Amino acid sequence: MMLMLLDTNILLRFVQPHDPHYALIMAAISRLTAPSIRLCFSPQNLVEFWSTATRPPTANGFGWSPSEAEREVVKLESFFQLLPDTPDIHTEWRRLVVSCGVSGKQVHDARLVAVMKAHGVTHLLTFNVSDFTRFPGITAVHPQEIVAAP
Repeated sequence: MMLMLLDTNILLRFVQPHDPHYALIMAAISRLTAPSIRLCFSPQNLVEFWSTATRPPTANGFGWSPSEAEREVVKLESFFQLLPDTPDIHTEWRRLVVSCGVSGKQVHDARLVAVMKAHGVTHLLTFNVSDFTRFPGITAVHPQEIVAAP
């Protein structure tokens, strides 16, 4: 079975039918829904999701109340598999930030990669493919690649 982590930018669009990328996300997820593929998320994804969902629109958020965010998180948890945090994630994250020279906001991307490595996940569905090219051993895939594949 192949595990694929969903980046937070995918999860945010998954719950926004009016987002310009919603149809693309739904088409990609539909193509990835198979017995041999398990779509996953991490606790960090939910932290980032909650942050964006409850931030005001003037600060690039959705402006949702905590109860609205909770309703959508419950949906995400029912659709996708949670990859729990483990002590190995911290160790791998520390190794990655040093070995790949990660700084600034990219430390969050490195932590997602650490989650992937700790759980044996090799693929990530994201709109930000270039943010993950520095990390060896993972394949970042844009939803358009999934939809356009034969």
